[in-house]
Amino acid sequence: MPVTVDEIRALAVSLPRSYEVLVRGRVKFRIGQIVYLALAPDGSRMGCGFPKEFRQAAVDAEPEKFSLPSESDMRFHWVHARLDALDAEEMRDLVENAWALCSPKFLVEEYRTAQGYR
Repeated sequence: MPVTVDEIRALAVSLPRSYEVLVRGRVKFRIGQIVYLALAPDGSRMGCGFPKEFRQAAVDAEPEKFSLPSESDMRFHWVHARLDALDAEEMRDLVENAWALCSPKFLVEEYRTAQGYR
């Protein structure tokens, strides 16, 4: 079952130090001033932090699910994902990993320990 914008929002606001902002009509989530997650205005996809070295492989392996950002955003650690192609577990992995890319390491460790990850 595909994920919804409401499910993504609920997870993102639950992450330590994460907060929601509206930028030019787009919902984005930040840690400090760093955006780690953005939702398309129509709710069809999300952009999220993603390691540059793995994004082309993700797009090549699952082009129906992932796409590269615009040319001007290729310098960032970013990938786009279609919400109708994601399940809840995949969405959680993408959002938590995007959050972890820009969060202090001690905070990530505390969160992962509290969640029972290891």
